[in-house]
Formats: sequence, structure tokens, C-alpha cells
Amino acid sequence: MITLASVRRSAAAPPAAFFARWIDHATWSEWSPDTEWVRVDGPVRLGAHGILKPKGGPRTPFTISELETDRVYTDVSRVPGARLTFRHTAEPSAEGSALSVEVTLDGPLAWLWVRTAFSGFERSAIEDLDRLIAVMEMPASSAR
Repeated sequence: MITLASVRRSAAAPPAAFFARWIDHATWSEWSPDTEWVRVDGPVRLGAHGILKPKGGPRTPFTISELETDRVYTDVSRVPGARLTFRHTAEPSAEGSALSVEVTLDGPLAWLWVRTAFSGFERSAIEDLDRLIAVMEMPASSAR
């Protein structure tokens, strides 16, 4: 397995708030500007299938592979010869939440994907989590 990105942050908002954003796929483009849109077939549940459309990229099917309410959201996309996994966690902390995002790639052709399509995930995972924290901690008066 190859780790493409691993980021940890603290935030004032509670874990439930972050989990709510992770499972509200319609809001992903608000904190992930590389994402055009995301849709899930039916209710958000373990094993549910969806499609993510990155800006400038092809539609990418995914499956929700781990789902623990207010704590963990993981989705997996399959590409020829590899699996791309995004794991998001939120744990209670003294500040509010201890957050982490880990992006991994495994499979016989993972090495090839790392050198081509998935080379920028280290930067984008950090920036996306920082943007999500900023959105969650924005004063209510600023959100209008």
C-alpha cells in the first residue's frame, strides 16, 4: 500500500459536524474545489455506491467502505489495477475535534497511478481539510 497523503488537524467544531459534511456529498465542492460534483445512489450507508466528478477529470465510481456515525467516513474508488481509498476520521478532543485524512493506493498497478493521475493528492488533501475546517468554523453571520 502506498500512502499518497496523511494529514492531521485540530478544530473547534465537534466530530458530528465534520461527519455530517463528509456524508453530505452535495456540499463537497464547497471545501474541495477540485470536485465538480458528487452523487450517491440512495441513502448514505455502508456499501452505498456513488460517482464523483473531479474538475477536468472523468466520472469516478466509488463505494462507501467504512461508516461510523460521527466518527469515520471512508470511500474506495477502483481504477484498473488499483484501489484508491480516502479515510476521514473525527475524534473528540479538548479543542473540539482531532481530524485526520489518509489517502492510500494499493494494487499491482498502484506504482503507475502514483506517477500519473494521483501525484497531487498530498497537497490537495491538506488544502481540502483546511478549507473544511474554515467552513465549519466560519461565524454564522459570515455564512449568510
